[in-house]
Amino acid sequence: MRLAPKLFIALVFWAWAAPGFAAPDATLFRLFLRDGGTLVSYGEYTRVDDRVVFSMPVGGPADDPRLQVVVIPTAAVDWARTERYAASARFQHYAQTQGEEDFQILNNEVAQVLNDIALSTDRPSALAIAEKARAALRQWPTEHHGYRQDDVREIISLIDEAIAGLRAAGGASDFDLALVASTPTVPLEPVLGMPTLREQLDQVLRLATMSDRATDRVTLLHMALAMVTENGAGLAGTELKAMRTSLETRIRTDLAVDRRYAKLAQQLSQRASRDAARAKISGVEKAMNQLDREDAKLGRQRPEVVQSLRASIEASLTDARRLRLLRDQWLLRQGLYRDYQRIVGSQLLNLVRAQPQLEAIRRLDGPPLGSLKSLQSRLSGGAERLERLQVPADLRDTHDLLVGAWRFAEAAVNGRSDAIASGKISRAWEASSAAAGALMLLSRVQRGIQDLVELPRLQ
Repeated sequence: MRLAPKLFIALVFWAWAAPGFAAPDATLFRLFLRDGGTLVSYGEYTRVDDRVVFSMPVGGPADDPRLQVVVIPTAAVDWARTERYAASARFQHYAQTQGEEDFQILNNEVAQVLNDIALSTDRPSALAIAEKARAALRQWPTEHHGYRQDDVREIISLIDEAIAGLRAAGGASDFDLALVASTPTVPLEPVLGMPTLREQLDQVLRLATMSDRATDRVTLLHMALAMVTENGAGLAGTELKAMRTSLETRIRTDLAVDRRYAKLAQQLSQRASRDAARAKISGVEKAMNQLDREDAKLGRQRPEVVQSLRASIEASLTDARRLRLLRDQWLLRQGLYRDYQRIVGSQLLNLVRAQPQLEAIRRLDGPPLGSLKSLQSRLSGGAERLERLQVPADLRDTHDLLVGAWRFAEAAVNGRSDAIASGKISRAWEASSAAAGALMLLSRVQRGIQDLVELPRLQ
């Protein structure tokens, strides 16, 4: 299953922000599930499309637990209760840690503003300071979880009095008091502490039951087994032994199912690919039908594997159908292809035999003058003869390459002959370039004709 881009980014962030162990001052949130269960989020959770991503404690010391990144469907969460608890947890955490300190800073800043206003002899400047302070105060409760908003409202009334006094001193007779928006009061709920090891184990097992992906489920079961093996996870005696045995059995069972599905995937994908390469559509369709039958026999326990395998077989089926069409087309035109090969065969053979001489021209190393004159005679007028041939449309590109190769060969031979007659090295280099072009196009023509006369294959 491919992850949505935003979910992928969120997972990368979580892996960076909460790698293996927790920050000691993190806020504990609770995700209340629709089925009545509860999951602990160590720090903030986030919603990404139809998923929730959070870090869950899974063993280790209470003040520094190990964390596991967890992704669950948003539909599984009772959001009204979860968000109500989250608002309460944020407020109480802020109030207990930083709230009073921030409020004291605010108090000191307001006192300084009032002092500056009282001492200022520049009334417009003092009024601007007061109005700026009031605007900042109006936003403070919203930005601080509504902490001590009644006290902030009283402070604003002091600023209002200062503003009114400054305006009255300046001759203004009216002053509109802008209402201060109140932040809704957060209903406080008891903030639950770190879950016990047994509660953590229960949460891991609940997630394993919820998971619709086998790999995630096995990972969670291994995690639960590690917790039980490490310190018992709150279990002891026969209960501990029974839990360890149960977890080991579930892991072995899941791994055995994985092996059976892996074997099925290998067999069917290889069969589908093999039959697709033969354009055997019925064989690929049989692999698809067998997938449904074998999945049913295995209890339909790996839907993600089956979905991926079905997509692979469907791709093979598309390949088989396309190849079948290409081969039918090839059979229909095979006579045309062979006729073309027969018609141009002698001209093509002339160019193939000329390759050693063209290579010598390309290297500025001959050929001998007698060989050059003979080749010049054999090539003369060949391009015009090729151009007069009637060629099927699907052979036109290959034929044009052949004409081009011939013209380059003629230019190379004639250019070498002129270079010998004039003694100009520049003409020899021009002939070399033409010979290189002829050899390149000739190679492409040979490959093109080979592709036409051979039975089409999957690329």
